[in-house]
Amino acid sequence: MFGAVLPDLSLYVLAGGALFLFDLPPAYVFGELYFSELWQSIFAVDNSFVVWAALLAAALWSRQAWAIAICGAAILHLALDFPLHHDDGRAHFWPLTSWVFESPYSYWDRHHGAHWVAPIEAAAATVSAGVLWKRQLPVWAASLVGALLVAELWVVRQWLFVFGG
Repeated sequence: MFGAVLPDLSLYVLAGGALFLFDLPPAYVFGELYFSELWQSIFAVDNSFVVWAALLAAALWSRQAWAIAICGAAILHLALDFPLHHDDGRAHFWPLTSWVFESPYSYWDRHHGAHWVAPIEAAAATVSAGVLWKRQLPVWAASLVGALLVAELWVVRQWLFVFGG
């Protein structure tokens, strides 16, 4: 789970700080700051296939299973992110290029398919949580999976009905 979150960690820290510490309005955070050169340059680092591939190569070379898992999860995150950002994508091939792919699809914008992408994402999260629960997780881990599923479903709701246009 940690590796899957790492590519968006800078977004959580920057947006969370702007929204909750500095009390900036969401429209400003996601309409201005998100697209600023500073924020995009930060996002380019933790959303780079090149960076994560180099880290994965180092993890494979050192045979560190935990590092391989983290890097693999981060690359999976990027592989799923790449085709689902219409006008809010990242420079996924930094430092080789600052090019940003503009997908025809979006996970949050209903004008670009989120009305069918987001429910698929919610269903995949629900099935994944079910698979984990069937593995007889300890109570704390099952509770964490449940909390993350609730958070994911809440976010999908927000994308579609609040930010989705």
